[in-house]
Amino acid sequence: MSNTTGRLFRVTTFGESHGPALGAVIDGCPPGLALAAEDIQADLDRRRPGQGRLTSRRKEPDRVEVLSGLFEGRTTGTPIALLIRNEDGDPAAYEHLRTLYRPGHADFTWDARFGRRDHRGGGRASARETAARVAAGAVARRLLAAWHGVEVVAWVEAVGDVAAEVDAGTVTRAAVDAHEVRCPDREAAARMAEHIAAVRKDGDTIGGIIGAVARGVPAGWGAPVFDKLGAELGHACLSVPACKGFEIGSGFRGARMRGTLHNDPFVVDETTGRVRTSKNDAGGLLGGISTGEDIVLRCAFKPVPTHFHPQATVDRDGRPAALQNRGRHDPCVVPRAVAIVEAATLLVLADHALLFRSLGR
Repeated sequence: MSNTTGRLFRVTTFGESHGPALGAVIDGCPPGLALAAEDIQADLDRRRPGQGRLTSRRKEPDRVEVLSGLFEGRTTGTPIALLIRNEDGDPAAYEHLRTLYRPGHADFTWDARFGRRDHRGGGRASARETAARVAAGAVARRLLAAWHGVEVVAWVEAVGDVAAEVDAGTVTRAAVDAHEVRCPDREAAARMAEHIAAVRKDGDTIGGIIGAVARGVPAGWGAPVFDKLGAELGHACLSVPACKGFEIGSGFRGARMRGTLHNDPFVVDETTGRVRTSKNDAGGLLGGISTGEDIVLRCAFKPVPTHFHPQATVDRDGRPAALQNRGRHDPCVVPRAVAIVEAATLLVLADHALLFRSLGR
């Protein structure tokens, strides 16, 4: 089982949902990058549980500890070790699930793959693991901003059938964070919050869509065939728990268009003199390589599988059983997953920034 991603900017995460701690080790981050624990904490605070009425009531401060790789405010070029202690775990609350398979969860498949599993909140399969990815993504954010001025912003685009109108070209992180749903469309955000609250009151859950944009990525990042930049972004996002769909640019909408409308005409920018496109249905990628336009992507998240209605299931011996979930769970994952989608995008782009520099470009 691999727990490492990246080739030059390599990140290994560790830890379980109700174990003592989670964390990440980053190898390959160049020396001299200005970095402080507060930079990492800012991203972790956007993902942590217990933020309000729309998230899990688990109270985790998610305070990051930088154990190595940082000296006098700069990276040293050695591995950066980040630790996040679990302070509000409750493994006893999952004892009734020791032999039961929860519908919609990875309990059955982990048993099928490994022959054993951590029943405490799903262990490594829990979305709690993504705290480590977000911490590592914050380091990647600093690297990309320092080297290329790259900015990555994600937002909630839909909750259930409540959708927002968001301009990927102008959306800001401040506008996203202005509402607890993390949707920059204020009217839609209010309706989303009402929808999530109603779903939670009914003991149910709901899914949604997250949009994201990466601005400032130079032309030429990525590779043809197997290492396409879009494919690696899709791999990173689809590895996030509950993510069930991914698209770049026009995505599935493009499948309904004609080529005469879908192609992005090339033009020369009169101000900069650089080649660019007059629109961006390609989503900033052609042939798996960045065009220099904004990279625009979307991720679809399923409803959280832990709802509070009775369910039929089986135990490890194949005997029918009834399951009634209890505990602290998100009614909708997308508000907190905004930071996770950003992190997934940032980690891929940081790796490609180093790969591009290794070519002498």
